[in-house]
Amino acid sequence: FLSPNLAQKWLMQAQVSPQAWQFCWALLSPDKVPEIQYFGASALHTKISRYWSDIPTDQYDSLKTQLFSQIACFSSGSKMVLTRLCVALASLALNTMPEAWPGAVAEMVRVFQEEGGGVDGRARCLALLELLTVLPEEFQTSRLPQYRKGQVRGALGREWGSVCPLLQQLLRRTDSPGAVKARVLRCLSSWVLLDVPLSESEGLVHDCFSALPDPELFDTAVEAIVNAISQPDSQRYVNTLLKLVPQVLALQEQLREAVQNGDMETCHGICRIAVTLGENHSRTLLEQVDHWQSFLALVNMIMFCTGIPGHYPVNETTSSLTLTFWYTLQDEIMSFESDKQAVYLQVYRPVYFQLVDVLLHKAQFPSDQEYASWSSDEKEQFRIYRVDISDTLMYVYEMLGAELLSNLYDKLGRLLTNAEQPTSWQHTEALLYGFQSIAETIDVNYSDVIPGLIGLIPRININNVQLADTVMFTIGALAEWLADHPVMLSSVLPLVLQALGNPDLSVSSVSTLKKICRECKYDLPPYATNIVAVSQEVLIKQIHKTSQCMWLMQALGFLLSALPVEDILRNLHSLITPYIQQLEKLADETPNPSNKLAIIHILGLLSNLFTTLDISKQDDESADSSAPPVKSAPLPPGPNPVVVVLQQVFALIQTVLSKWLNDSQVVEAVCAIFEKSVKTLLHEFAPMVSQLSEMLGQMYSTIPQASALDLTRQMVHIFASETDHFPPIKALFELVTSVTLSIFQQGPRDHPDIVDSFMQLQAQALKRKPDLFLSESLDVKAVFHCGVLSLKFPEAPTVKSTCLFFTELLPHCSDVPPLARVVQEDGKLLIQAVLEGIGGGASRSLMDQFAEVLFCLNKHCFSLLAVWLKEALQPPGFPSTRVTTEQKDNFSQQILRERVNKRRVKDIVKEFTLLCRGLHGTEYAAEY
Repeated sequence: FLSPNLAQKWLMQAQVSPQAWQFCWALLSPDKVPEIQYFGASALHTKISRYWSDIPTDQYDSLKTQLFSQIACFSSGSKMVLTRLCVALASLALNTMPEAWPGAVAEMVRVFQEEGGGVDGRARCLALLELLTVLPEEFQTSRLPQYRKGQVRGALGREWGSVCPLLQQLLRRTDSPGAVKARVLRCLSSWVLLDVPLSESEGLVHDCFSALPDPELFDTAVEAIVNAISQPDSQRYVNTLLKLVPQVLALQEQLREAVQNGDMETCHGICRIAVTLGENHSRTLLEQVDHWQSFLALVNMIMFCTGIPGHYPVNETTSSLTLTFWYTLQDEIMSFESDKQAVYLQVYRPVYFQLVDVLLHKAQFPSDQEYASWSSDEKEQFRIYRVDISDTLMYVYEMLGAELLSNLYDKLGRLLTNAEQPTSWQHTEALLYGFQSIAETIDVNYSDVIPGLIGLIPRININNVQLADTVMFTIGALAEWLADHPVMLSSVLPLVLQALGNPDLSVSSVSTLKKICRECKYDLPPYATNIVAVSQEVLIKQIHKTSQCMWLMQALGFLLSALPVEDILRNLHSLITPYIQQLEKLADETPNPSNKLAIIHILGLLSNLFTTLDISKQDDESADSSAPPVKSAPLPPGPNPVVVVLQQVFALIQTVLSKWLNDSQVVEAVCAIFEKSVKTLLHEFAPMVSQLSEMLGQMYSTIPQASALDLTRQMVHIFASETDHFPPIKALFELVTSVTLSIFQQGPRDHPDIVDSFMQLQAQALKRKPDLFLSESLDVKAVFHCGVLSLKFPEAPTVKSTCLFFTELLPHCSDVPPLARVVQEDGKLLIQAVLEGIGGGASRSLMDQFAEVLFCLNKHCFSLLAVWLKEALQPPGFPSTRVTTEQKDNFSQQILRERVNKRRVKDIVKEFTLLCRGLHGTEYAAEY
């Protein structure tokens, strides 16, 4: 027996073999089971659609006749075989119209309307409709060349005249069975996608509206109407569109009934029709000023759909369909010139204020009891829906401006100060959510209602997690405003610090504190002791998950950056000491999975703290900060606080490393501490350079890890050009290079990550300090050979980094003699590797990178490249058996000609790789 995969492969090959013509018809014989008949029909379609050129012209007619008779036979047989045969005949029609088979569709209609063959009229009618339905679908997916597509589209458009009356007749006949009508509607859907003029299908679209009350036809009728009115071409037919508006408005009765009966499918369908008309044609309909009332009625119908009763997604799924309509309508109104715009705004501003009310109502949470009964999937859908509402509110703000904020503020004020009427938390939460949506992305600094809003926040009775979350996120959204109005910090900060102790508010409270510490750090020194104390407490109690602990450390880094150095050191001491003690204890233990997690967690906390603790920013900020001018004093003398801490824990980190050297995650966490510190401190990291270089060298020589190379690259980037630090950096660079070269000798295939990082390091060194390659102790030739080897790795990121290495190396042929020598001696190996990749050895996504290497070679080693290309392309079959000598010569001449235009070299390489892969002129090439 064949395995399924092998059988599949064999069947695919059988379909394309020359013998397929013989066995296809045999497989369709009535004594075969449907699965075999289906395979025969599929093989026919494959031959006709993909290997049309193999069919002699004198056989077109007999092939057509045979297909017609098979379709007639199967019209009352297996549906799946019938469909494949229809698709095969459709493919034949597309390949022969309009020249070899003019009037193809008219002939199809005629053949199937003739009596005969012992097949009943209904089955023949359904077979014809199936054929007419798949014809445009097959056209959409066909592999016809572009010029033929245009011809065939035109021919199909002319054939609509034969299809339209037939569909109309079948739809209007009272005795037409439901199955026939449903197929007619599907057929219409298929044809309108060919852009048949809306004015010509107007009558049929009208009939579709008449079919909507029939539950069996409802879905297909909706699909047909939506397809017809969303065709790009349909906006030309203004009169037809104007006639459609009352037809859509007439559906409101059916919509209301559906809402009352909880019939979500009908609501959804009618809403889709209204939204499609509004969304695709709002410009056209707005411009018909005489009909403004009917368009306003359509807008109000869509508003009804937006505010449809019930909670999304449990009781309704319709309202989410309408949101993009409001964007479109607003864009159209705002795009008119100002006089015209003013007139429209008079009508539509009130509509958009109503929309805000509707959206905030829809954004409200259900009752606690109901929400508790929702599944996690429903809760997630509701969360996404609220994000969509938030985005819509933010967009609407562009039209309504500051008045929208005042409007929300007044509502919130009335709600919170009205003693008689008890308010639901849901109502308060939704109004705050509206504020937050706008304040998150729009600069509200000029708004006069924000002080009032901040004054109202402490009055909110926060008795619920969702409400508390929104209060937090609203405060976070106002962080920039608070930086300009620091006097208000005292009224909101206590709320945030209180929320930090609640695990349910973890994400919102920590992210809000981080925003406040980032934006307002120069106004926070009076609160610093309190913030640090509360943060320490929640960290010790382990209230938050790992990622929130990391954010909290970043928040503290921002906060401490603004304090005097002695305060920073004091706070760091109290903050870090418990972790250092824990780490000392862990370092003594025998490595096991649980203490590994604890170690990585502590190292992560330190990394995140050092990512944002940056005292160098103190003097830049003072210019535009509300802080007092003392800030611009020069940085205090003495080492940076981060360096002080790192020096204190350095020995401990070495102890941890010695036990965990072969665990890449722990090594990565250690490297991250230094990498984050180097990135933040830049040259202030200087006191650590020599001891870190030494430690990195020892680490890498014992067990090489990619993260150590990445950290070395950072150090090279910042310190290689500094005379004082050049010796330790040079020693480290030479050491990691020689260790990596020995990995290459043992077989680098198992370490693509190391190879990737190594190539990036070499590229960085060439960029920052090419003098490193003048050293006697550096085997430049071996590094070059490693690069050539790395170009052949299957991992795309590794190959990208290697191409970067070569594009940095080649320009130095003129000023670094060892590099010039190696390129002269071994450049041909590089060319061969590049050509091998272009010839099909590498992923097509890498061709731009290979092109860059060729471009550099051409720019910096022109005369050598000419010789190497000639020699490398000499062997027959290289870089691919699919390219001729003439094509190879043409490629090398084109490359050698382009020394300025890099874009052109990329195009030449793309063209040549397609030839090498046998894809030139195929649909794959079109996507490329």
